Amino acid sequence: MLRERPADLGVLSTKSSPTDVVTVMDRAAERVVLDGLRAARPDDAVISEESGGSDGSTGVSWLIDPLDGTVNYLYGIPHYAVSIAAAVEGATACGVVVDVEREITYTAVAGGGSFAGDVPIRCSHQPDPAFALVGTGFNYQVELRTKQAAAMSRVLPAVRDIRRAGSAALDLCAVACGQLDAFFEAGMYPWDWAAGGLIAQEAGARVDGLAGKPPGRNTTLAANPALFDALHELLVFSNL
Repeated sequence: MLRERPADLGVLSTKSSPTDVVTVMDRAAERVVLDGLRAARPDDAVISEESGGSDGSTGVSWLIDPLDGTVNYLYGIPHYAVSIAAAVEGATACGVVVDVEREITYTAVAGGGSFAGDVPIRCSHQPDPAFALVGTGFNYQVELRTKQAAAMSRVLPAVRDIRRAGSAALDLCAVACGQLDAFFEAGMYPWDWAAGGLIAQEAGARVDGLAGKPPGRNTTLAANPALFDALHELLVFSNL
């Protein structure tokens, strides 16, 4: 459905800022996912980016981003994903991220490894930040964007290069399969990183917050274990 991108995407509303948009296709994709979940798992809780959430009675919660990379999609950039995770009593148990345009489905089950399609994937082993390709994302709120921009002046000279592709879910999957050595971003919600975070972890990466803070709304860092501590120190020093 998402590949059949309409000429008029019909921006319906904005979220965190006037540039953080919701389109008719965000809502349409969400309906497909929610209808399927309600048919299969009617008593589970749901937390979805566009429509909020609903309570459940099973201890299972679904975290859904029906279109991660909306601005890419709005501009016709073929880099966006559907991200779905299930948490059991608060712990992420499984995750799926679909790279829609490349038709790659990344999956992970806690304790069972990570896969791109049927192929097992592993994170990189690069230990040196100077040779690390690092992904990031920028928040749509001006205050946090300004802070992130200032931090880049410290981070960029210390690494091989920075990539900002526009989909946190796909960036985390890129860490999982070694296409990025690390990824960090501040201001994410659970649906942004739950599935991709588990996929990265099950591929051998370490995913955590900075300076003892939990990941998510605080800065989240995903990196291979040999690289994590050095990047953690750099990001803390950069005041992220």
